[in-house]
Amino acid sequence: MKLTVRSEAFRLAEVFTIARGSRTEAKVLTVQIEQDGVTGRGECVPYARYGESLDSVTAEIEAVAGSLSPEADILELLPAGAARNAVDCALIDWRAKAAGKRAWDVVPGARVPQVLTSAFTLSLDSPENMEAAARRNATRPLLKIKLGTPEDMPRLEAVRRGAPDAPIIVDANEGWTAEVYSDLAPHLVRLGVQLVEQPLPAGEDDLLAEIERPLPVCADESCHDRASLPALKGKYDVVNIKLDKTGGLTEAVALRDAARAEGYGVMIGCMVGTSLAMAPAVLIDPAAEFVDLDGPLLLAEDRDPPLHYEGSLVHPPEPALWG
Repeated sequence: MKLTVRSEAFRLAEVFTIARGSRTEAKVLTVQIEQDGVTGRGECVPYARYGESLDSVTAEIEAVAGSLSPEADILELLPAGAARNAVDCALIDWRAKAAGKRAWDVVPGARVPQVLTSAFTLSLDSPENMEAAARRNATRPLLKIKLGTPEDMPRLEAVRRGAPDAPIIVDANEGWTAEVYSDLAPHLVRLGVQLVEQPLPAGEDDLLAEIERPLPVCADESCHDRASLPALKGKYDVVNIKLDKTGGLTEAVALRDAARAEGYGVMIGCMVGTSLAMAPAVLIDPAAEFVDLDGPLLLAEDRDPPLHYEGSLVHPPEPALWG
């Protein structure tokens, strides 16, 4: 199989800020696999938080080019992470097109996709700007708020003023201590927050098993693949399944089943990428309690053709995009 990797950048509609920093574009790697006149594509977003860069992930992918085949066992070929995600999704796209089927017919455990309701993310900003952003998006069915700083309560109060009726989830991006979370939790409940993502740093989250958790807590940076699950017991209620963490759709559906079997709720998440990155994630779990696949809604430019969004509703991908 012929494999090519290229780096691409897609402009964001607005500056996107989390506790770790800001960005003005989505930098992605696109993998293309060709054989027998059929082409498959996949996308990944290397993430510095996990020690990844565009160059390091490109090298990982190119190192396995000679081992690729239609029957390749992707879980043996590469470790979990962005590189495996792009290759796995490109192989799945190729297999579906070569068989004249859809991706959910060739991936064991993949679900027939449904129209999903995605959260819409408000990036970290001043309380005034976050209130204005909340007001502009107050009719969306779910807002996700980026927090994780010493000034979180004014921001959250401002968002609630701007969107008094909208369901809210918050993402601290590992930015709190156990003491801060314990102080904030009653206020999160008071303001109608439905879920908090990764309040404590991964690897320093054992205290979540010892303190009161009055609202569901979701493991994001603490959960990558099935190997992560034993360490989550007693600390988390929901797992955030992202393809760039699991290393593709193959492991994502296996993680979904393992997490469900252990009683966890499921959130489908994403990095800030294009419709090509979101398309495989739509297949993970149509019954997910929370969906956060709003990457393309944050872009000023996207793939052609893109995923079809109606407000916050995400439609299944067309074959011309993926799968």
